[in-house]
Amino acid sequence: MGVLASGSGTILRAMIARGDIPVALVLADRPCGATAVAREHDIPVESLVRTEFGPEFDRLAYTRDVVAVLERHGIDLVVMAGFGTILAEPIHAAYPMRILNTHPALLPAFKGWHGVRDALAAGVKVSGCTVHFASLEVDDGPILAQEAVVVVDGDTEATLHERIKQVERRLYPDVIARVVRELDREKSTT
Repeated sequence: MGVLASGSGTILRAMIARGDIPVALVLADRPCGATAVAREHDIPVESLVRTEFGPEFDRLAYTRDVVAVLERHGIDLVVMAGFGTILAEPIHAAYPMRILNTHPALLPAFKGWHGVRDALAAGVKVSGCTVHFASLEVDDGPILAQEAVVVVDGDTEATLHERIKQVERRLYPDVIARVVRELDREKSTT
């Protein structure tokens, strides 16, 4: 399993803590805490640092580079853990229904990078976390699990997001472990 990361590494740490999720690689698109977490646990780290964030960014070429790294490491399941780059079609062709993602809202509501902020702006009383298979359309793949988080009076984007992250650090590793077991069963029957 390869983990695509851009953030602090709290989701990666939660995966490792379970003890039954075989992380073989962490690939980062920028300097981030997740690479330090990986190194603490002797997990190989690759960096494909993104230098362009405007219209000149070549998403297709970058995606091909990501796929090449994953294939070089023999990865057969991809887990996105706060990865900040939207990838193009080549990764979905290489890993059909083998890319997991987590999103801080109850999909299909509040897709995109600002799910928590958008949920608060809409005045919802319940938000939450969704684990799903990633697809070419952002936050649109088949849903594997969801858990609600109540929005409380006075919530800010930061306070609500932290409560969602607490759920995410438990729910996402549980779903990943289940998918890994299913893939292992498939491999043993073929």
